[in-house]
Amino acid sequence: MTAATTERKLYARLEEVSVRYGPKVVMQNLSLDVVEGAITCIIGLSGAGKSTILRLLNGLRKPDAGRVLLGDRDISALPERELIGIREKIGFSFQFAALFDSLSLFDNVALPLQERTAMSKAKIRDVVAETLESVGLGNVMDRFPAELSGGMVKRAGFARAVVANPECVLYDEPTTGLDPIITHVLTDLIIRLRARLNGTAVVVSHDLQSIFMMADYVAMLFEGAIIAYGTVDEIKQSLNPIVQQFLQGSEVGPIPI
Repeated sequence: MTAATTERKLYARLEEVSVRYGPKVVMQNLSLDVVEGAITCIIGLSGAGKSTILRLLNGLRKPDAGRVLLGDRDISALPERELIGIREKIGFSFQFAALFDSLSLFDNVALPLQERTAMSKAKIRDVVAETLESVGLGNVMDRFPAELSGGMVKRAGFARAVVANPECVLYDEPTTGLDPIITHVLTDLIIRLRARLNGTAVVVSHDLQSIFMMADYVAMLFEGAIIAYGTVDEIKQSLNPIVQQFLQGSEVGPIPI
């Protein structure tokens, strides 16, 4: 595991949060702690609402009930103009990277700096080059997304998420669809980027091997609630049969197939 915190100072907390999409209840009285300086991984079945948690944390989705706290500030009560400032401190790595096909890799990563800061062109060039170098893409910055492999596209998405030096980075399924070697590379990269930023990370993933390698804390989402939360060892040793069935990938157990 990465360097777990001894004092659990919270970066964020979801407090008794409920979310509905039309008649479908996605979350009901869900609470979750995000420890400052740690990597928190969220696991659960497909469609359980894991990605919705990321969107709650940066204000892209407001809860129907409950509070979303960053520090002691409830961002669910903030108007959109104030949320813009919040989002500038939180990087987001999308599941499929969401790069602009018409822009080079350099221009994709430079975009947050161009849009949000008063940096000079020379400074932006230096920061983007250093960031791309940190994710192993310093030699392909003039290429376009269509010219990159799947793993390179993911790393480019990481670079764009961290280029503005955010306090927290949210990763949505960072290793989906990739081979084991690239998955290991990206997992190690998430660990290194968290250390480089000296910040906080929240990762949504199905890849248990990757999670066990990077997580300080793991939370399992099931039927709209966090049913288990703890360190990797605590989750592995959980007596909850739902958790154990999920970890073992078994057809036998309380999770309906």
